[in-house]
Amino acid sequence: MVVKVFGPVAAACPQRVLACLLEMGVDFEVVHIDLESREHKRPDFLPRQPFGQVPTIEDGDFRLYESRAIIRYYATNLEDKAVVDQWLEVEAHNFNDLVYTMVLQLLVLPRMGDRTDFGLVQSCAIKLEKVLDVYEQRLSKSTYLAGDAFTLADLSHLPAMRYLTTEAGYMHLVSERKNVNSWWVNISARPAWKKVMHLMA
Repeated sequence: MVVKVFGPVAAACPQRVLACLLEMGVDFEVVHIDLESREHKRPDFLPRQPFGQVPTIEDGDFRLYESRAIIRYYATNLEDKAVVDQWLEVEAHNFNDLVYTMVLQLLVLPRMGDRTDFGLVQSCAIKLEKVLDVYEQRLSKSTYLAGDAFTLADLSHLPAMRYLTTEAGYMHLVSERKNVNSWWVNISARPAWKKVMHLMA
């Protein structure tokens, strides 16, 4: 059975799910949801996701939303789950929140005609440097965040890392850290992630 993934391929959270499904060899179909026209807030979409967010999936009669819950569902057999979960939480609360704020300020708000708060961007960048210093130390001991195997802990970073390094212009925060840079080069070259990027083209 083909899993239906509701959401735009260009958005970070659907990308997290698509990369996971590709890594796990799960067949899927993308059902595009147009965020600009606020399709995700329409009454016909809300039964799938009551908060009006993407992505959500349909796997037969089973529905699930929240990207990190979805990827955990499809990757329950990955070993060392506690360490993986630890780094998923680090990504969600220490890394992603900062990158999200930077991307919102640098890319999203200007497109909507609002001003960028460069002071806030700089503050986030300084905090993010400290977070990435922790990553640098961790990645000096293992190839991936949760050990020597690629897991959801790494996969979940892919969308925000792409925005940070390619669209927001902060690649130097990664390239200045040898281990973080090697890790990013490694995980962003995975065939599943390349397929997600190809879906955006």
